[in-house]
Amino acid sequence: MLEMMVLFGAGFAAGILNAIAGGGTFLTFPALVWFGIPPVAANATSTLGALPGYVSAAWAFRHDVKAEGSLSLRAIFAVSTVGAVIGALLLIVTPSDVFVGVVPWLLLIATVLFGAGPLILKFAKSRGLGQAGVIASGIAIMMVAVYGGYFNGGLGIMLLAAFSLLGFQNLHGMNGLKNVISAIISVVSSVAFISADLIEWQPALVIGVAVSIGGYVGASQSRRIKRTDLLRWFVTAVGAVTTVIFFVS
Repeated sequence: MLEMMVLFGAGFAAGILNAIAGGGTFLTFPALVWFGIPPVAANATSTLGALPGYVSAAWAFRHDVKAEGSLSLRAIFAVSTVGAVIGALLLIVTPSDVFVGVVPWLLLIATVLFGAGPLILKFAKSRGLGQAGVIASGIAIMMVAVYGGYFNGGLGIMLLAAFSLLGFQNLHGMNGLKNVISAIISVVSSVAFISADLIEWQPALVIGVAVSIGGYVGASQSRRIKRTDLLRWFVTAVGAVTTVIFFVS
């Protein structure tokens, strides 16, 4: 009972965090590992559990979803699907001990990119680079999708960082698109993980329900947040703490 209560609480908080800025798996993945689920299975279970929250949050943001860069929505979704397939297959063939060693570095990269996103974009604009072209945009989104298919932790942070680097400006639009892409990646990778028998079903269901509720609550409240810089630093802090925990554990 205690385990399920903790997982529900982690899932609810993760749903809110995912809907607003990303990084919710920083809560659900460690919780699953804490309760003894092997890291690869915990990652797969966390990915499936996050899916309903992405869908509910995407629905709440449905009027804000749009592509600001060089790629159309259809192209973005297609690239994301292909990347998710590649990432999921990579996870399935990765030995557990190798995955455990890689996770802290993935979290570190995601956190640094998200926290430094505005500074990197400012530098790019000062150099006259402007909005990224079709090829660069496709490669960037593909790389994030591969990452998301492989490790769901920090996916939202990675997507928002990529959007910032590609020249996106509307935070609510970025959040909406982030949730849709996250849902696509989660669907694709979850199908692969189910086929590989990596899912712990009871924890996945508990997290899924909690994330759904938290995702809708977070999406409905996010528009009231005016200080997006504070939001960015809050998520960066969550990522930093989680990264340190995984490095020292």
